[in-house]
Amino acid sequence: MLRSLRISASALAMTLGLALTLEAEPASGPYLAGRHAALNSDFSAAARYYSEALMRDPGNPEMMESAALSFLSLGQVDKALPLAKAMERGGQRSQVAQLLVVAGLAKQGDFEALLARDADHSDLGPWVDGLVRAWAHMGAGDVTAALAQFDALGKEAGMQGFVMYHKALALASVGDFEGADAIFSADGAGSASQTRRGAIAHAQILAQLERPQAALTLLEKSFGEATDPELEQLTTALETGESVTFSLVPDAAAGIAEVFFTFGAVLKSEAAGDYYVLLYSRIARYLKPDHIEALLLTADLLENLGQHDPAIEEYKAVPASDPAYHAAELGRADALRRSGKIVQAIEVLEQLSRSHGDLAVVHSTLGDVLRSEEQYDAAIAAYGRALDRTSEANPARWVLFYSRGIAHERSGNGEAAEEDFRAALTLNPEQPQVLNYLGYSLVEQQRNLDEALDMIERAVAASPDSGYIVDSLGWVLYRLGRYDEAKKHMERAVELLPVDPVVNDHLGDVYWAVGRKREAEFQWRRALSFTGGAEDDGEADPKRIRRKLEVGLDAVLQAEGAAPLKVAAEK
Repeated sequence: MLRSLRISASALAMTLGLALTLEAEPASGPYLAGRHAALNSDFSAAARYYSEALMRDPGNPEMMESAALSFLSLGQVDKALPLAKAMERGGQRSQVAQLLVVAGLAKQGDFEALLARDADHSDLGPWVDGLVRAWAHMGAGDVTAALAQFDALGKEAGMQGFVMYHKALALASVGDFEGADAIFSADGAGSASQTRRGAIAHAQILAQLERPQAALTLLEKSFGEATDPELEQLTTALETGESVTFSLVPDAAAGIAEVFFTFGAVLKSEAAGDYYVLLYSRIARYLKPDHIEALLLTADLLENLGQHDPAIEEYKAVPASDPAYHAAELGRADALRRSGKIVQAIEVLEQLSRSHGDLAVVHSTLGDVLRSEEQYDAAIAAYGRALDRTSEANPARWVLFYSRGIAHERSGNGEAAEEDFRAALTLNPEQPQVLNYLGYSLVEQQRNLDEALDMIERAVAASPDSGYIVDSLGWVLYRLGRYDEAKKHMERAVELLPVDPVVNDHLGDVYWAVGRKREAEFQWRRALSFTGGAEDDGEADPKRIRRKLEVGLDAVLQAEGAAPLKVAAEK
């Protein structure tokens, strides 16, 4: 088999775009370097090292598969495909090779060859293989066979909704819009038809049937107050009678692209591993280069794998004229932020606020980044612009009030912060994060402690495993002088957040209050170790903790002008 897999060094060099070297050196070094790079999701380095290893050992099946996998991960299908074909010619069983060869045939429009592949080459799983085969029948012009294939798959339990989604798209791709609408409108159409792409596809189909009002009703039902440039364009076209085409899946190759995108999205939602989803999203883009959702999925996956620079390049591939441009720029800003390029991230968002200033999400995202950089006044202004662009009927407004309230509180404007927190609670009365933040703020200000206790108890009831919220409950009880009650909650908070300096510091204070001074000192030392030696770690002030270790909490409170613990206990 190795002889049948062997290809000439010169041919391999041409395939991989490498300079030919005649030096006979061991392949183990670059192969191991390639493995290390692949484990760190550095696909560019992995492809380079595996290619070098293949130059030294052209017939090695494992290296060939690893190189093909790396090229596919980079989206360089044209470089991966010759390796996949060589693997199949040599009889090597490989899902990667199967995936690439199927994609290559679909891209060429050679659906007859795709259908001619026997069962031994069906390694992608019954659902993917079955749907690819159905779309291949569509590409070959045999609609009857395609529908029979869809119907056979639809009889099996598990993924009927996805099968019906693809059957509807297939019917629409050949102009049977009535049949497609019947599937989308059926009660058992499945979850795929309820996705964003499903709703847009159905709206486009209704437009072909000259039912614009039904399409508008569908969009309203599916998206409510949510909007973006793509939805606005479609809505405007439907309202004004402009031409709307069915563009989601225009042909069989795009249908096969949709198969891989659909299942990639399913795998991602099931946390099946970003790396495997990346392969499917790459194939979807290869088959349908304008599949922007596949591009956004690819970029998001690269971010999750820690590959921020490649993710940024993916996002930049979306043209400014595309309706999804704002989504790509939001993603690019996030990738820049996560890679530590904060100034560039803010620049991207500020530019987007000028080009897409009517979108609330642009301003709220800018506010979030500015707040994280402690630019509170600018963040407050950005949240205000987001609120101005969000309908009062939109329940999500509570998030904006909450975020702006945090910025107000951090900037020292407690009155404005409380006003925003209470506005958020008016919209979402039992939201635990807001209840906790406002309740804790009142505790720190020594105001309305009974109300604060009620808020935090409700927050704990809603989020009993949140260490920060449980800490707040213990702390308000401590402030009220109910030390024994506070102790059990603070101990639980430390269980949930064992290395948080603030929580450990709080537990130390509670232990001191109940007379367990040695344990209090132990907790303060733990808190001090978790501050990392910083002289300013927010609430866990290292100087204050050191002073408590030197003279005790009572002396520190007396020096600060606070009431002694025993007085607080008598209230």
